[in-house]
Amino acid sequence: MDEAGNRIERIETAALADLHAAAGEALARDLGLRLEKVGTAWVSIAGALPASAIVVNRAVGLGVDAAESRETVERIVELYREAGVERYFVHLHPNARPADLRSWLEASGLVKARAWEKSVRERQSPPDVRTDLRVRKARPEDAKAFGRIIADAFDLGGSAAPWIGKLIGRPGWHVYMSFDGDTPAGTGTLFVQDGIAWLDWGATAAPFRRRGGQAAVLRRRILDALDLGCRWMVTATGEEVEGDPQHSYNNIIRMGFHPHTLRDNYAPPRS
Repeated sequence: MDEAGNRIERIETAALADLHAAAGEALARDLGLRLEKVGTAWVSIAGALPASAIVVNRAVGLGVDAAESRETVERIVELYREAGVERYFVHLHPNARPADLRSWLEASGLVKARAWEKSVRERQSPPDVRTDLRVRKARPEDAKAFGRIIADAFDLGGSAAPWIGKLIGRPGWHVYMSFDGDTPAGTGTLFVQDGIAWLDWGATAAPFRRRGGQAAVLRRRILDALDLGCRWMVTATGEEVEGDPQHSYNNIIRMGFHPHTLRDNYAPPRS
C-alpha cells in the first residue's frame, strides 16, 4: 500500500483510539470499554453496549501493515467472547495478508456481513446544499442532545450518549449540529490529524430527515476541513445494496467523495 493509502487507513484508527480516550476511566468502566492491539489489529470493545453497537465493537487493521497469523484471528474472537459481546465486525481490507485470513475468520465461526465502503475526497469545493435547517458548531450545552441523537441513530443504547457527548470541545475534534429553530436535529464530527480529516457520526433524528440536513452538515465539515488545510477527507458507511437505499452513501458521493476501499466485514452469525 502506498503512503497515501497508509495515511487514509491510519486516520480512522486514530479517531477510534481518541474516542476511547474521551470516555475517561469511570465511563470506560461503566461501558466496558477497551481498545487493545492484537497483532496488526486494533480491537475496539464496548462490553456493556447492546449487540447492535457494531460501530464501536469492531476490529480494524487486521493484516494491513503486515501478514497475520491464525492465532491473532482466534485471539480477537476470544476477546469479544470474554467481554460478552454478541455481535461485532472484523474488517477485512482487500490488501490484508495473508489470503488465508478469510478462511481463518470463517473457521472461527464468523460469517460475511454487509461490507463497509470507505470513501475519500480531495480539495475540490463541495456543491451547494438546500435545507431549511440551521448548521453550527456544537457547544458544551449541546452535549446531551448531541449524544442522544447519535446513540439513537447508531443503535448504541442510551448509556452511550454521555460518552459521545464528550467529543464536544475535545482537541482534534470539530463537532457540528443542525437545528430546526432551536430544536436539535442532526449531528456530524470532523477529526483532524496530520492534514487528514476523518468524518464520522453523521446522523439526523427521525422527525427531521429528508430536509437536506445531513448533506448540509457534511458540507460544513468539508468546508472547515478545507480551511484547516486537509489534503484528504475520509469517511465510511455501509455499502449500497439492491433493495436497501443508502441515503448516507448517496450524500457522500454527491458531496464529491469517491469510493476508495470496500472492506468485507466478518461477524458472529445472527441468532
